Amino acid sequence: MTTTLTSHRPRPPAQPVTLQARRLPAYAAPAIAVAALLLAAGIVYGADLGGPVLVVVVGALLYLAGLFAAANAVEGRRSARNRTWSALIHSAFVLAVLPLASVVWTLFSKGTERLDGNFFGTSMNNIGARDANGGAYHAIIGTLEQVGIATLITVPLGVLCAIYVVEYGRGRFAFAIRFFVDVMTGIPSIVTGLFVLAFWVLIVSPWFNDGRPGFSGFAAALALSVLMLPTVVRSTEEMLRLVPAPLREGAYALGVPKWKTILRVVVPTALPGIVTGIMLAIARAAGETAPVLLVAGGGAAINFNPLENNQSSLALFVYQQAGEASKYSPARAWTAALTLVALVLVLTIAAKLLARRNRLAR
Repeated sequence: MTTTLTSHRPRPPAQPVTLQARRLPAYAAPAIAVAALLLAAGIVYGADLGGPVLVVVVGALLYLAGLFAAANAVEGRRSARNRTWSALIHSAFVLAVLPLASVVWTLFSKGTERLDGNFFGTSMNNIGARDANGGAYHAIIGTLEQVGIATLITVPLGVLCAIYVVEYGRGRFAFAIRFFVDVMTGIPSIVTGLFVLAFWVLIVSPWFNDGRPGFSGFAAALALSVLMLPTVVRSTEEMLRLVPAPLREGAYALGVPKWKTILRVVVPTALPGIVTGIMLAIARAAGETAPVLLVAGGGAAINFNPLENNQSSLALFVYQQAGEASKYSPARAWTAALTLVALVLVLTIAAKLLARRNRLAR
């Protein structure tokens, strides 16, 4: 007879089952960052290797290494890799924002000195090196007229060109348009200024100026339109290509003609992106100096007529004031730069709101 011996030792209590993994505390990442910066400062300044920039770089590397080690010990290798890559992505965002923030802070800190009525209500006519007054009224007028004329020339031409390439263009001709638009994208602004100088100022303008070539704001607008055109065409083309094909097919199935489908369906759908591309082109044109200097000549007096006589712009005004031998010129240059940025910002916001309103109204 076989006897089976069984143990009557008590079993250990069952562990509660939980689906929540171990996590680093919320203060771990900031604490690691502070410790990394302190250690980096001790290494860099202790060994006399560099300054604050090197401290930040070494601190970032130490932070990534410390974060990976801490997360690997507590959360596991997979979560550690996830935290490290998230930190790298956030660091890239910070690095991208820092230059913009630095530019904005510099503009506001140095450009508010001459934010007064005299700056926006007077020109530099009869203003000497020892005069503290003088403003950019003539340059603001020139920028608005030149960029406005260039926009009126470029936007219809660029949008229609993009519509042709996307909706109608086939074969070699459409390929040639895309090729030359890509080539125009890389043309330096000084080359466009020289082209307008050789063609319009020296050849065409003498016909309307008693045989004498003449500078004008319209010539500057022509040069700016050449710079704006490839940006408008390429951005509009890409936005039109993003419009879903079923929208077109649904309109065709209802018997809507192709031109009306493009006008009432395709373009309104892509309008926000088209407006963004147009504003990028306007921002580039407003900040150009070389074409205005070559074909408009600049000037210190107010000129409301863009078809004759010299005309200045805000970008050219900044360039001229930055090189003037006067202690009052830098303040004018910084305020003009701030005005130019604010002007582009206001136009961009207005265009965005207009595009959004039209889209909601549909």
